[in-house]
Order: sequence, then C-alpha cells, then structure tokens
Amino acid sequence: MTGSVQTKSNRKNYFAVLNIYDENGKRKLKWVDTGVPIKGNNKRKANVRLQEILSKYDESGINSTKDTNFTDFMRQWLEMSRLSISPTTHDAYKMTLDVHIIPYFEKKKLKVSDITPVAIQQYVSYKLKSGLSPNTVRKHLANISKCLDGAVKQNIITYNPVKRIEMPKKERYTGAKHYNEKQIEQLFECSRGDPLEIAIRLTLFYGLRRSEVLGLRWDVVDLEKKILTIKHTVVRITKTTRKQDRTKNDSSYSSFPIPEKLILELKKCRERQQALKTQQPNDYHDSGYICIKENGEIFSPDYISQHFSLLLMKNNMPHIRFHDLRHSSASYLKHLGFDLKDIQTWLRHKDIQTTMNLYTHLDMESKLNIADSLDAKFQFF
Repeated sequence: MTGSVQTKSNRKNYFAVLNIYDENGKRKLKWVDTGVPIKGNNKRKANVRLQEILSKYDESGINSTKDTNFTDFMRQWLEMSRLSISPTTHDAYKMTLDVHIIPYFEKKKLKVSDITPVAIQQYVSYKLKSGLSPNTVRKHLANISKCLDGAVKQNIITYNPVKRIEMPKKERYTGAKHYNEKQIEQLFECSRGDPLEIAIRLTLFYGLRRSEVLGLRWDVVDLEKKILTIKHTVVRITKTTRKQDRTKNDSSYSSFPIPEKLILELKKCRERQQALKTQQPNDYHDSGYICIKENGEIFSPDYISQHFSLLLMKNNMPHIRFHDLRHSSASYLKHLGFDLKDIQTWLRHKDIQTTMNLYTHLDMESKLNIADSLDAKFQFF
C-alpha cells in the first residue's frame, strides 16, 4: 500500500492519505488523521506515522499494493525519500521523475507488478533512441532501482528488475579542457579587480568544485592557524539557489593549509568587503560567505558560469567551463611533478579511478613526454 502526508483546511493535524484499490483495480483515497500537529518540523514525524498506518493496513490485508500504478508508487517513494536524503538530492530525483520517468510509464499504465526486466529494457531503448546519453539513462535507472528496492523490502515484488537488465555501457567523459601554466598566469592577471577574482584564485589553488567555492564561508577560514575547511556548498536546483551545510560526499569534506600569499589575498578580500559594508549600512547583506556581490549577497551558480564565460571572451582567452578550472588545477599539479594519488588527495576524489577517468589528459601528457624522449634516442632513419 502507498500513501502520502497531506493537510486539510481548518484541521490542525496532518492526514495520511492512503491509496486503496478495489478488486477491479480502481483507486480510492482514505484519509486517516495522524494525530501529528501541523507546526514546526512535524512533517517528518507525520511521515513516520504514515508508515505505521500503512503497515497496519497492509497487515490487515485490506489492500494489494501490487495493483498500485507504478507511477503512483514512484511518487510515494519520492515523498518518503525526503526522510533519508538531502533537499538538493530530492530535487534532482524529482526533476528526473517529473521530466522523464513518470511521463513515460504513465502512458503505459503499468502496475507495480507489471514492471519486469523487459519493461525496464524498453524504457532504456526508448530513451537512448530519443537522444539521451548512456550515462544519463544510467542515472535514470539508479532512481528507478532505488524505488524498486523499496518495493522488494515491502514484499510487493520478489526481486528488483533493474538488476536483471543489460545496462547501457558507461561512456568515459572526454570533453574536459584545461589551461596550461601560461594560461593560468594570464587568467590570474586578467581577473584582477573582477567580481570573480577571489573565486578564481581559490578554485585554481585548491581545485574546488563550483558549489564548494561558492559555499566557502569566513567561519571556515582560520587565518591564525592557516587552515581552510571545505564543509559548505551552494548549488542550483530547479531554478533555486540552495545553501547546504554539507559537501558532495564524505571525502569532499576536508581541511587544507593556507600559504602566506593566499592569506594576504584573503585578508585583502575581507578588507574590501568590510569597506563595502561600511559604505552601505542599510543595504549590505552580511551573508558570511567569501564569494559575494558588492552588496554582500552570495553569487548564484549560474552567475559564476555566465560571468566567467564573458571574462574569457573579453580577454580573448580560450573558452573553458568554470568547472574546467578544477581540471586545470589537476593539470598544474601534474606539471609540478605530483602523481595521480597526490592529485586524488588534493582534489578529494572518493577513489583513484575517478581521478584516472576524469583526467585522462594528464596520462596523455606523461605519454607525450615518454614519446618525445624515445624519439630523441631512437634512430628510425
């Protein structure tokens, strides 16, 4: 059985709305008072109460969830997933379901029990033919699989059909570009005085993700101990900028030393912000973040990408994405003689394979050096 937590006008408590199907498969809604008041953060408690109510009805044999429409089941799974995932991840799941998965399966009118490996394989074929990349379709399958894992745990189905299909072959990303050391120096020069000056310097130095450099706050910078900690992020999901007190994964949370030159840059940045705050006593927003506008508000991720592109165009520099500064940082570390394990540690990749997959150009540079050395020694003609 599935259900959701909803409110009723003029009622003080949350209600559990149950999807009950009769013997003909027709859905009826049953409203059950959860007894949980509508206030504060009580929706989480209401969702816990919902699961208790669902279990009670399932044990009584009132309903067979196998006859639930698959799309209804996915919507309920998405709602329940709020309890265990971050708001950003939930928004990403919702966007994928709303745009791709639910519209496809809604037309098929399949019930949970109808979702077989063949049905999933047909979805894969359809999406690949429509132009989506294998990597994107694999992400869709990850969402579907998480949902069906829940169905297995509830004894609605005996196995997860996603785990019995032929997965689309994962593609290695080869579109990454990077700047060499001369181009990095040129970028440093042309970004002086630019709104993104400190963001560019920090990103290149530490190899940060866009979300991480935007999430840097002054309270994670200890100029006395000379330590900077990556622990906050700012992301853009469904047209909303979200501040998060978390990183992409556990390995992303890390502390770094701050060298003297960078300490001076940060101090100059802080002094500029204090001066702007003094000049705008009524209009300045003291957000506590490092990468901010002149009025103290944080930059949106979209602004970072768009302004960076304009900065490069204005200075006749080769176009790269802002994220490619992270690749440029890796390339520069390789140029300085650090190996892939060192680079993995500095960039905080979860495993060495990620470093190897994303930075194949680093390996190519090593091969070119070997080829040049061999070419100088071998006498072919």
